[in-house]
Amino acid sequence: MKCDICEKRMMFGNNVSHSKRHTRKQSMPNIHKIRAVVDGKAMRVNICTRCLRTQNKLAQSAE
Repeated sequence: MKCDICEKRMMFGNNVSHSKRHTRKQSMPNIHKIRAVVDGKAMRVNICTRCLRTQNKLAQSAE
């Protein structure tokens, strides 16, 4: 999954143990499915938590 606003996706890396052995790992972004109004239509969008917080702050400042 990815964020529809900022295009944030899964990240890949290594777990490194004390003995320096590397094993692959992947970390997922914190994605939420929300209903938002886009171009006057209610749609379901996948949005990460950072973008959700930003949208909430922009909505509060607009009021």
